[in-house]
Amino acid sequence: MTSQANGHATGVEPQGGDARGLKTLMDVLAASPAGEIAACAEALGPLPEAAPVRGPETGLVMVRGRIGGDGAPFNLGEATVTRATVRLEDGAVGHAYALGQDRAKATLSATLAALWAQGARRADIEAAVVAPLAEARAREATQTKREAAATKVDFFTMVR
Repeated sequence: MTSQANGHATGVEPQGGDARGLKTLMDVLAASPAGEIAACAEALGPLPEAAPVRGPETGLVMVRGRIGGDGAPFNLGEATVTRATVRLEDGAVGHAYALGQDRAKATLSATLAALWAQGARRADIEAAVVAPLAEARAREATQTKREAAATKVDFFTMVR
């Protein structure tokens, strides 16, 4: 099972063992707003019918934290997550968890995970979904770093 701390996880092992590619897909979907995912998925054309196996359903998970990188773990609090499991017409199954209560995002993410597991449309998903969303997240990260750098104050002490 591939898991991600930023609020999104899947439990699909793709055919051909391309777990790294699936992890990249799930990381990008987790960090992206549902509207952007849906817009990118439209470029794939009509998606196959995905029958719900489980959910989408919303619940709570306990978030654990650590002080420093090596401190003792503690319960920080609870977070709302939505999970969905879908099965495509050909039997491919996709699972997804999304932070928050967005059922449409969890279902669409599970559908894309199932398509990825099929293997036949991986290149299309890479080009139409993963690449544009990853580029948008990279632009956002760069902008955030730029804004943080603009507020940086350098302190130094002169020794006499």
